[in-house]
Order: sequence, then structure tokens, then C-alpha cells
Amino acid sequence: MARATTCDHPDPVTEPKHRIRALHTDSTITVYQAYPPTIGLAAARDGRFPAEWKRDRMTWIKPSFLWMMYRCGWSGKEGQESVLAVEITREGFEWALRHACLSHYEHELHGDHATWKRQLKRAPARVQWDPERDLRLQPLAHRSLQLGLTGEAARLYADEWIVSMADVTPLARMIHAHVRDGELDVARRLLPRERPYPVSDEILDRLRT
Repeated sequence: MARATTCDHPDPVTEPKHRIRALHTDSTITVYQAYPPTIGLAAARDGRFPAEWKRDRMTWIKPSFLWMMYRCGWSGKEGQESVLAVEITREGFEWALRHACLSHYEHELHGDHATWKRQLKRAPARVQWDPERDLRLQPLAHRSLQLGLTGEAARLYADEWIVSMADVTPLARMIHAHVRDGELDVARRLLPRERPYPVSDEILDRLRT
């Protein structure tokens, strides 16, 4: 997995409302998930999900480290004590985006509610945009992408797209400790280097609210 380094801090004035920001290389993108240790530690050890991980359930991946911290409470929430950084192929990630549907109805995009419901039912992936978070986990004006995978997409994710898996729980707790101590500059330097992810407007225009 690409090494965590200083994070590019978006300018709140110029940052667009909807843009994917992620740690990425020419061929991979890193996303985050949080699990109970029985799943998370085994996955990090073996580089694949254990048998307990259910391929028939919706699984949500998050390119934003700080949004993952908000969701799992810096790894403090029950059942989310183990935070994984999952490096997957950009090809797989973009396949999911191309086959995704917004998780909520938008009249200008979908025309009518019944059309959206049919698209959502058929889609192996769904997208929602939630407020990005700062180091204190307060909401920002711009949005962070969450990508839900189900059916074919979940199976492809687990069996074909994963390049590496790493337990970043110690990193999460270290950054949180610096935030609690008011050492925000130190905490910021430890964040993964998330940069705008290059994806075509043709893909995003179907997925923006």
C-alpha cells in the first residue's frame, strides 16, 4: 500500500462540492473500512477477507480517511475497532462508479421515482455524498464519496480488485491522540496523502447530487 504522508489540505473556498479525493497511484486507489478485530486483523494478515466476511451483503468503501474516522469514532465504536486500508485497482474502482446509482432520488437525474428505484435495484454499486470531515471530525462544506458494493461488485471487490490490505488502526489512534492534545499540525502531517482522483465528468455527472 502507498505510504501515508502529509495530506493535501483542500482550500475550502475553491474545493468543489463533489470531488473524489483519495490516496492513489497510477494503478491503485486506497479505500477504508472498519470491522471487528476477528475480521479486520485476519484480513490484514492474509491480504483477503476471512470466511466470516459475507459476499452477499452490501459493503461500503470510503476513499476519505477522515470520513472513516468519523464513521468509526477513531476505531472506538463497537464492531469497528479494526480499521483497514484496502488498496484496490483503479480499474475495479472505476468499474464500480460506472455501474453505480445514486443512493437517493434526484428528479433532475432520474426523471421519476419509479425509474430511480429500478436503476437502484439493478445497480451492483451505489453512491452517496456526505460532508467531508476535518481533524476534529466536524463537517466541511464539500462532500466525501461513499461507495456501496453489492452482488457482483462485492464479489469482484473481494476476489479480484484487492491489491493489498493493511491494519491502520495504530495510525488512527496516533492521529487521534495528537488531535486530543491539540497538536493539529502534527496530526495533519500523519494523514494519508489524499489528492483529487482523476475521473471523467461523464462518470461523475450521473452521480452528483
